[in-house]
Amino acid sequence: MEHIKDVLDRIEKILFSQKTVLSFEEGCYYCSISKSKMYKHTSSNNIPHYKPEGKLIYFNREDLDEWMLRNRQSTNEEMERNATTYSLPNKKKSNRNTPRK
Repeated sequence: MEHIKDVLDRIEKILFSQKTVLSFEEGCYYCSISKSKMYKHTSSNNIPHYKPEGKLIYFNREDLDEWMLRNRQSTNEEMERNATTYSLPNKKKSNRNTPRK
C-alpha cells in the first residue's frame, strides 16, 4: 500500500510540474507560502496574479519563478570582482589628471 502511495505522489509531482497555470492553492504550494501570506501578497499586488472572473486567483508559473528569484544577492567573490573592476578605471583616471614632469 505504501508503494502505491509513493507512485501516486511521483505521478502527481510530474503532472504538477507540467502545468503553466496554477490555482491559488497550487501557487501557495509551489512558492512554499502560507495561504494568508499569499493573500496579503495578492491583495497588495506584490505578486503577479490573475483573476479572470474577479474572484478566483490564478498564477502563471513563470511569473512565480521570476518573483521568487528577484533581488538576487551577490556572492562575496562577485562583490570583490565588482569592487576591483570599479576601482581600476578610477585609478587610471586619477593618473591622467596628474601633471607630468
